[in-house]
Amino acid sequence: MGGVRTALYNYLFAKRHGGEFLLRIEDTDQARYVEGAEDYIRRSLEWCGLVPVESPWAGGPCGPYRQSERKELYKQYADQLIAADKAYYAFDTAAELDAMRERLKAAGAAAPAYNAVTREHMKNSLTLSADEVQERLSRGDEHVIRLKVPRHKEVRFEDLIRGVVVVHSSNIDDKVLFKSDGMPTYHLANIVDDHMMRITHVIRGEEWLPSAPLHVLIYEAFGWERPAFAHLPLILKPDGNGKLSKRDGDRLGFPVFPLDWIDPSSGEKSSGYRERGYMPEAFINMLALLGWNPGGDVELMSMEVMAQHFDLARVHKGGARFDPEKTKWFNQQYLRMRPDAELGEELRVRLKEVGIDATIERATAAAVLLKERATFVDDMLEGTYLFMSGSPLSGNETATEELKKRWKPEAAPAIEAYITALEGSVTMVASDFEHIFNRVLQAAGLKAGQVMPLYRLFVAGRMQGPGMFDVSALLGRDEVLARLRAGLEMCRAWA
Repeated sequence: MGGVRTALYNYLFAKRHGGEFLLRIEDTDQARYVEGAEDYIRRSLEWCGLVPVESPWAGGPCGPYRQSERKELYKQYADQLIAADKAYYAFDTAAELDAMRERLKAAGAAAPAYNAVTREHMKNSLTLSADEVQERLSRGDEHVIRLKVPRHKEVRFEDLIRGVVVVHSSNIDDKVLFKSDGMPTYHLANIVDDHMMRITHVIRGEEWLPSAPLHVLIYEAFGWERPAFAHLPLILKPDGNGKLSKRDGDRLGFPVFPLDWIDPSSGEKSSGYRERGYMPEAFINMLALLGWNPGGDVELMSMEVMAQHFDLARVHKGGARFDPEKTKWFNQQYLRMRPDAELGEELRVRLKEVGIDATIERATAAAVLLKERATFVDDMLEGTYLFMSGSPLSGNETATEELKKRWKPEAAPAIEAYITALEGSVTMVASDFEHIFNRVLQAAGLKAGQVMPLYRLFVAGRMQGPGMFDVSALLGRDEVLARLRAGLEMCRAWA
């Protein structure tokens, strides 16, 4: 969810300002490569309606869009920083790095780091002679390229969400820019790609805020104009205590992924919003308001409307608490707004999957009745009684037990009178059923509450659902009569 929200905010910002939404796969850390992840990202964004105009699969003028395919490009930029004395070669082994950290810990350093002070005592091109450095490089000694962070510098930048951020360079270590395996780190590749792809705004999660001062220094080292930064608030657990995680969704029973995800190494499955029956419009609408407020009381917005109003100035600084029940509410609203024919077709498909064949006309009419009480399309499957012939009480122990509790012999004459009246009618719409029912009750001197529960159980086999006169009109007079007679016969058999 967090990754999708970041993509969404970038998309909305680009649309608002006439820009373009592109996607870059940042895969420089091959140790963390996950089989199928790229395809999952593509399918997830497509389902959400966030389709980039430039991407690894769509191409574009700034390609390639996988950092692993741009490897040679980054090396020349790392070399450029070395030539400008903004970076340096470091030949320290893993054992030497560990020894340095242990020395610093023993000296009382809270956070041992390779920085402007410690680099003076390590094996790098700042401490070794030029000849030795060249000799090491010539024979292929393992090495990395580190940024030469200034020792006494105040790093200052303005975050579009959080305001002015100030960090002293003494708190920034000499990060590795180019690794010994020939791949750049995220820090170098990210800055080079943003510059080459003419990125104007970097909108990302707040977990990247600690890296922003480092990125400012890298831009300055190259002499490039840097983009504007905006670091988004965290998505918090439903109780507001801490960042929302996959484990929270598994524990509390809601998805945190857009689509089902199966971990290729463990085989563990994490459920997605799509497979749980959520509509993409509802999912996106919910995510947009999870940290951003467009102003006013309007909550339901199309992507186009959100783009018209999106403003980073209205993104919250504090974390946004995720509410799974509110997410269901969004889906319920979008379900109700769905065109009847589309909803009917979805219901017809789901009915067929459970063994019920229905015409599109009947499925659409049923969807119109059932959608007001539904959150998901699957919820409308409770209305299978609208598609069957015969009494819904047959084999339905729950409904039968409910009927036993509610049956009153004195109601039988009214139901018989209702049956007789219906037999004399021809064209039946909901208002016809209602008019006849009320006329029979008045003649019998009974109230609706004395007969309606029996009517509902006889015809629908359940106490909840759409209005019974609408249900009756959909079923048709003959089917209603058959179910009323069957229900009455069942009750009399008990007597």
